Amino acid sequence: MYGDIYSRAAGRSRGAQRFDEYYRCYPLVMAPGAERPELNYGSKILLPPSALDKVSRLHVQWPIMLELINGSQGTHTHAGVLEFVAEEGRAYIPQWMMQTLKLDVGDMIQIKTTSLELAKLVKLQPQSVNFLDISDPRAVLEKAFRNFAALTKGDVFNFEYNDEIYEMAVLDVKPETAKMGVCMIETDVSVDFAPPVGYVEPSRQTQGSGTSTPRNGRAVGGGLPAGGLMHNQGTMAQAINYDAIAPGATTTSVGNFQGEGLRLAAKKGSKTGTPKPATPVAGTSTNVKDVVLPRRKNNNGPLPLRLPPNKLFLGYEIKPVKTAADKEREAAAAKQPHFAGQGQTLRGGVPKKKGDGDDKAAQAEKQPTESKGRRLDGRNV
Repeated sequence: MYGDIYSRAAGRSRGAQRFDEYYRCYPLVMAPGAERPELNYGSKILLPPSALDKVSRLHVQWPIMLELINGSQGTHTHAGVLEFVAEEGRAYIPQWMMQTLKLDVGDMIQIKTTSLELAKLVKLQPQSVNFLDISDPRAVLEKAFRNFAALTKGDVFNFEYNDEIYEMAVLDVKPETAKMGVCMIETDVSVDFAPPVGYVEPSRQTQGSGTSTPRNGRAVGGGLPAGGLMHNQGTMAQAINYDAIAPGATTTSVGNFQGEGLRLAAKKGSKTGTPKPATPVAGTSTNVKDVVLPRRKNNNGPLPLRLPPNKLFLGYEIKPVKTAADKEREAAAAKQPHFAGQGQTLRGGVPKKKGDGDDKAAQAEKQPTESKGRRLDGRNV
């Protein structure tokens, strides 16, 4: 008889070692006291003071890990306790946790104590591609995890960074247990990321048609490429911007400086020389004759084509062969004088043609001159 009494008392004692209560759940924004919106970005809840009284009488493992169960929907998650300041019969939980458990305001929820293994690995998936804008996501998550006591596979929690809220889904946790939850307190956890929801892998650039000119809108050295931009609509000539890359186009020469080079030294026979600076300039040569500007390269040929993949360009404009009549017209045009006008000087007279003065001097030299003698006294003979 005494054995049965002792066994029943021991059974009641073992059954009382676990906290298991039902509460009506409310979001943390409705908790009493000052507003603390940062509590929504974590996994800690508020319970009434009676829960602390019950837990203190039990030999539970600290820190307290709680399992939240919504029996009507068959969902569950895990959390820790932040404070015991809620009204009796109420539990305040984060908004993301209410969405994960599919709870409405005032629904009944079962809360009981449990034990969880320390987290070793957590695999997360961002719910937006905006997460890629964070320069150091691991450091940001390390700070966000300070407000989390536990994570459960299937949770979709959120955190705030730079006044923007990011959502994160828990795809997997290690070590794997039947509870599918891990403890995030005082543990070294590795974080793995899955591609964000809505992320599209950039397609690799296929090999072009063998041309050396870049297909994008910018050249390698910056600025627009030679020949301008490519257009995806219109004819082939419009697509490759043929007017700009044709051999006869004025924009075929490439370069920033298109003028001809000139020597800085004065021409031979000129009376005025090049003035030299009185004080030599550092980094420059005093020998002016050694300084020669580069000449413009002859870029009169066609430029390389920039064709999209799977497109061909079958040659430039057709230049017909010159016939005999065309050659005769060109020869006749070459014989005609190009400049038949007569210039005028500033004095208003007609300028002398080149060679007129030389002819008169030559004629004067050819004419014989009569020699006349002179007397010693100076009289003419």
